[in-house]
Order: sequence, then structure tokens, then C-alpha cells
Amino acid sequence: MPAVMIISNAFSWGLVNHVCEPEELIERAEKMASKIIKNSGNAIASAIKSVNALYSSENGFEKEKKEFAECFEHPESQEGIAAFLEKRKANF
Repeated sequence: MPAVMIISNAFSWGLVNHVCEPEELIERAEKMASKIIKNSGNAIASAIKSVNALYSSENGFEKEKKEFAECFEHPESQEGIAAFLEKRKANF
């Protein structure tokens, strides 16, 4: 199967968010990173740990549940919830 068809299928199935030419890759990645960095650092770290657990001997689902619960115990969660209730952007 040609690479273009594989990429097209992956995009249509929701397995990838964006498809771009190689020369656009760095700009796209930086744009995405600038959006991600505006979120809770603790939540970002928990998401990364959860994804990485899928590639280790850990139970990925259990790790995700643990990380999700721990996010609510972190002080950043109070700011996130307050910002949501006050209809404003969170300040992390």
C-alpha cells in the first residue's frame, strides 16, 4: 500500500491530527507545542506518563486512572476548575 494511502487512511480514521509536508513539520510542531504549553504542567506530565505506560510493563489503563486521580489532588486543579467556573483561561 502506498505511503500516501496509509497516511490518508490514518487521518480519516482519526489516528493522526495533522498531515503536512516535511518542510512544514517544525512550524506545525511548534504551533501545537505552544498550545499544549498553556495547559497545566502537571496534567501534561500525567498524560505523558499514561501514554508511556502503554509501552512498558505497566498496565496502561491502571496508570491512566492513577494519574487522572492524582491530577485532582494537585494545586493546579483548583485553578483549572475555578477558571472553568468563572469562564476564563486558567493561569498555570
